[in-house]
Amino acid sequence: MGYLTYSRLRYQRRSLSRQIIHWLLFCGITLLIAIAAIACQSQAGIVPPLPQHPNIQVFFNQNQAARYTDPYRNIERLGDNLERVLIDNVNKAKISLDIAIQELRLPNIARAIIDAKLRGVNVRLILENNYSRAWSEVTPAQIEKMNVRDRDRYKEFQKFADIDKDGRLSEDELDRRDALRLIKATNVPWIDDTADGSKGSGLMHHKFIVIDDQIVLFGSANYTMSDIHGDFTKPDTRGNANNLLRIDSKELAARFKQEFKIMWGDGPNGKPDSIFGTKKPSRRIDYLVVGGAQIRVKFSPDSENTAREQTSNGLIATAIAGAQKTVDMALFVYSEQFISTILEERQQVNVQIRALVEPKFAYRDYSATLSMWGLQSSQDCKTGKSSAWKQPIKTVGIPNLVSGDTLHHKFAILDRNLILTGSHNWTKAANHLNDEILVAIQNDIVAAHYQREYDRLYQDVTLGPTAKLVQANSQSCVERFGRKTKPTAEETES
Repeated sequence: MGYLTYSRLRYQRRSLSRQIIHWLLFCGITLLIAIAAIACQSQAGIVPPLPQHPNIQVFFNQNQAARYTDPYRNIERLGDNLERVLIDNVNKAKISLDIAIQELRLPNIARAIIDAKLRGVNVRLILENNYSRAWSEVTPAQIEKMNVRDRDRYKEFQKFADIDKDGRLSEDELDRRDALRLIKATNVPWIDDTADGSKGSGLMHHKFIVIDDQIVLFGSANYTMSDIHGDFTKPDTRGNANNLLRIDSKELAARFKQEFKIMWGDGPNGKPDSIFGTKKPSRRIDYLVVGGAQIRVKFSPDSENTAREQTSNGLIATAIAGAQKTVDMALFVYSEQFISTILEERQQVNVQIRALVEPKFAYRDYSATLSMWGLQSSQDCKTGKSSAWKQPIKTVGIPNLVSGDTLHHKFAILDRNLILTGSHNWTKAANHLNDEILVAIQNDIVAAHYQREYDRLYQDVTLGPTAKLVQANSQSCVERFGRKTKPTAEETES
């Protein structure tokens, strides 16, 4: 072998060695990057976080871009810690704290409210009368009269409060875990919707806080374990799917403050001038702009003789009527047929419609999902008119959530830039009986958060009616109900 040939071969070997070394270095660096990426994902969520609007922040308790530890069970899980968001904001209150919440059961939130009162903040709390009694106030006789759902909820509280797991609830355990016991023991001023002299409104269904006349927090979640963290005795649950908004705006805060004042009246032990439910005057749809985002605000209820377009359901219908490309809905309960009629009109001009409805309600005889599937509802039997769509769609169904969790959202996204959200379910009861809030926000940044949540839920979905429902629907109204039907109790669900 000649010298040049040998040298060339040696050079080729060295070159090959360098290539191997470079390749190994590249693979090592790539592996390190991958490990780091996995570590980052483990540290936070499994998708990157979305940018937030400077004035309007959006949170989801099943958000896949965040991770936190449940403070009561020490379970790490994906999602925004809605309780922590609420507490952090309450802790910043300096002047006033006005809270209207259907149900308050989380003791950490109760402590934050109490701390605010102790540092001189003017605290006021409104509850729904069905949930204004502390668990520790319930007597054995009252437990005996409870329906199955309420008895199960009471048993769940017993396990939640039994910190040492000895089967008994000590005074210390009750002081640590019974939120309303804490509120009442520290004389936080509160009323419920019987303060107007009635037995209560349809439902005091609000879920909002106004802080220092500047910050508003509202959404679909009650302040309970099941709505935020998951059922205490079911560690696999992630909490009912809910959303929460934090908006920094004096103008918006003033609208919520006015709603609060109507309900609060003179407060506890004052003049009986609180106004709830159907006693309230109709309030017009309010318009404002926050940080470039266009916002419409509507409080319920409205009387039956209010012009439909001026009601909350009317605002929903008007917004949908303007949709040009897409309508995506994630709803706890959906029974308002007028909205379904507007949706069908949009479908006929090729607007793409998708709907997810909580399984407990999607297949009910009164659900508006039946119309979208081309089936007859109990309301059709009542009126004698068919609301079944002429061109049924196959993009309506239920999300497949962890057993024990429910779809508690009440939102829609139109054309990927307008969202409808709040406490307002798409029902007649929410429109004409309950104390509710519906907010429409037009902004691409805000809408992107809701779109991601919707697309997440839609990834695992069961579409269309059940075979049993289709079979039952083939029967006449008389065969199904024995007569033309009246609205069921579920039809007036919140």
